[in-house]
Amino acid sequence: MSTPKELLYSKEHEWVKVEDGKATIGITDFAQAELGDIVFVELPEVGDEVSKDQPFGSVESVKTVSELYAPISGKVVAINEELLDNPEYVNESPYGTAWMITVEVTNDEEVKELMDADAYTALIEQ
Repeated sequence: MSTPKELLYSKEHEWVKVEDGKATIGITDFAQAELGDIVFVELPEVGDEVSKDQPFGSVESVKTVSELYAPISGKVVAINEELLDNPEYVNESPYGTAWMITVEVTNDEEVKELMDADAYTALIEQ
């Protein structure tokens, strides 16, 4: 299971990469493995506001439909359009090709509440 050290993580299995006041968000390798083959991804629109711990979209696998929860609050400034036509990217490259949204960070304190890679690894090993 891959858990890149340079990323931050939420208890809901999203990863976050913060750069220049923007946060790119996707789901972790652990999450995609648990879900199985992803067949559909629903994402918000550019301009939408997302709120920490609230659903911002969903992923559908052959097993189930799972909500995606915002690890931080912000305004959506980009979505991964390619993912809408190629949901399998979530399984193939959860930390690369399969990023989901980028938001303008509106609360720096929420970023500080995210887990580092070691804490996230401890969570999924429980």
